[in-house]
Amino acid sequence: MNAGPIDAVALLLELVRTPSPSGQEGAVAAALEGWARGRGLDVARDDAAVRIAVRGRSEGPTLLFASHLDTVPPGDGWTVDPYAGVVEGDRLVARGAVDAKGPVAAMAAAAAALAAAGGPARGRLVVLATFSEETRDTTMPEALRRLGAAPDAAVVGEPTSLEACVAQRGQLLLRLAWPGEQVHAGWAAGRVPRPANAIERAAEDLVRLASLEFERVHPALGLVSLTPTMIGAGVARNVTPPRCEAVLDIRTTPAYAHAEITETVRERLVNGTVEVISDRLVPAETPANSRLLAALRTARPGIAEIVSPTCSDWVFLREVDAVKLGPGDSRRSHTADEAVSLDEVRRAVDLYAALAGEYLA
Repeated sequence: MNAGPIDAVALLLELVRTPSPSGQEGAVAAALEGWARGRGLDVARDDAAVRIAVRGRSEGPTLLFASHLDTVPPGDGWTVDPYAGVVEGDRLVARGAVDAKGPVAAMAAAAAALAAAGGPARGRLVVLATFSEETRDTTMPEALRRLGAAPDAAVVGEPTSLEACVAQRGQLLLRLAWPGEQVHAGWAAGRVPRPANAIERAAEDLVRLASLEFERVHPALGLVSLTPTMIGAGVARNVTPPRCEAVLDIRTTPAYAHAEITETVRERLVNGTVEVISDRLVPAETPANSRLLAALRTARPGIAEIVSPTCSDWVFLREVDAVKLGPGDSRRSHTADEAVSLDEVRRAVDLYAALAGEYLA
């Protein structure tokens, strides 16, 4: 299997040197398809994903390795060209090195290594590299539909420093709005009664929300957290605001349904209204009797088990026996000078291949 890790690094360099901001994944998808085809793998590419399949020597379960080929834009603050794929010793600096081309390259190389060894004992391994994961337009649901039957287990390829992520928070986005009365500010203070001020109404309710506590504690993820992230009001400096709006970013756990959280926030507001912006990113966790996690513990005894505050396409695999696992530090995702250890990418190939071999034994 020594060729697998070497291929992973070469493939990763090709992937990061092919820009693929969300919605522009055509070239990088073609590169991955060509790489897989050049190694004799069963590969297909369409407008939802690149799929690589390795069939076992007998019938059995389907294990899915799922990740994504798109990245966020480079942004500012880079000290190198974000698409040059700069290697500094063991460190690769490039947009997508961590999120998530490192996991994609390692998963594809693990599939190639498994195929070169004759394939798994039974079942099949499918690698799925999808598009637009960083946006609302992720193709993962459609790619999963095109697989036909749901997989028996799935590894979500995201950076976890090669630790087993067994739960991830969801995200609920709410828009809060407060009405006010628009009058000349010079007359507002002296008017009786004073005109309703949308900013003041918002401030009162946001203070109430700051003391809101969700009491049910998830054993791994802890408490639901609520953070105001945006606020806007006013039409001019000398006019009382007719409306104020704010956005709440709520990081959720399986202890509460999103609808229940929304209703709790609505009840807490005295002056405002609540509108759901997005509630599709529900939390996910590995089932207590996970056969996949048992196989992972066998493949890598003593592996650390962690939880994640970030969302991923795991949300679309939450009914499946799944873990999130990949090379790279998640805190480097979306940052300037995003970087991954190449040794960790090589070790990811070995771990993915060992896990697939164990689960499909």
